[in-house]
Amino acid sequence: MTGKKLLYFDCFSGISGDMTIAALLDTGWSLEWLEAQLQALPLDEEYKLSLDKVVKNGISSNKFDVHYHNHTHEHHHDHDHAHDHTHEHHHGHEHAHDHTHEHHHDHDHAHDHTHEHHHSHDHAHGHTHEHHHGHDHVHGHHHRTYKDIVQLINESELNDAVKELSLDMFRLIGEAEAKIHGMTLDNVHFHEVGAIDSIIDIVGTAIIIDALEVDKVIFSRIPVGSGSIHIDHGVYPVPAPATLEVLKGVPLVNSSIKGELTTPTGAAIVQALADGFSTLPAMKVEKVGYGAGTKTFKDHPNVLRVLIGEETK
Repeated sequence: MTGKKLLYFDCFSGISGDMTIAALLDTGWSLEWLEAQLQALPLDEEYKLSLDKVVKNGISSNKFDVHYHNHTHEHHHDHDHAHDHTHEHHHGHEHAHDHTHEHHHDHDHAHDHTHEHHHSHDHAHGHTHEHHHGHDHVHGHHHRTYKDIVQLINESELNDAVKELSLDMFRLIGEAEAKIHGMTLDNVHFHEVGAIDSIIDIVGTAIIIDALEVDKVIFSRIPVGSGSIHIDHGVYPVPAPATLEVLKGVPLVNSSIKGELTTPTGAAIVQALADGFSTLPAMKVEKVGYGAGTKTFKDHPNVLRVLIGEETK
């Protein structure tokens, strides 16, 4: 009898949703296959995906991006997308934004944060929209609430295991945001771009994990980075509050790298999938995948490495 099929996430540079999808696809899945699977979600008019090879500090890695249709947005994403999204926009709107954005992104991550923002605004929203228009990209979706995303996943044609894992990850992020912002889960908002990025990153990860049919998923300890990041409500230390909330119970490792290495989406992937944490486990490695993050660090490849193989004793 063969040993168990093991998937090991070597998160030496943290983890984000886009890094996860890029690394997992690099073990032998095509972007076309993932796009076909994602057709089960009624979202295809809203985004397009790209997968490129980039070299990060000497390591050739997959780079996965979600491009939001027709707006200018595309860029964002290229930022790891998820993030940015977020926030800024909405709120306070007017003000807020502008500034923000930029940064964020480069933070890759910041992302998810996102949601939060809105809330406070809740009120805001209503209007919100208008603004957005301003940005014209809306398609009528403005913000998506946690409830909207749950409904979208539940009503999709994804299989039950993928639905369950996706909802698990979204719940972890939604509960963290709700707790930090002192609101109820149903009122947590994901800004439009943030929502698309997060949905693709989370559901895409769940689809590939389900297809891999592994028996066990182990992660290394998780570095979160250091320094500070700008999110809608000001400058916060890394890890961002939502990321830290999602990572409760996960062994973190100190890192002197300035910047956000682990995003809220990355944290939710860890929390939802990990069967354990260790240094490289005893295994016979059959496949290795590398997924690049958006940022580049001077002496440190910003990539996530995944190993698939048979557990050995």
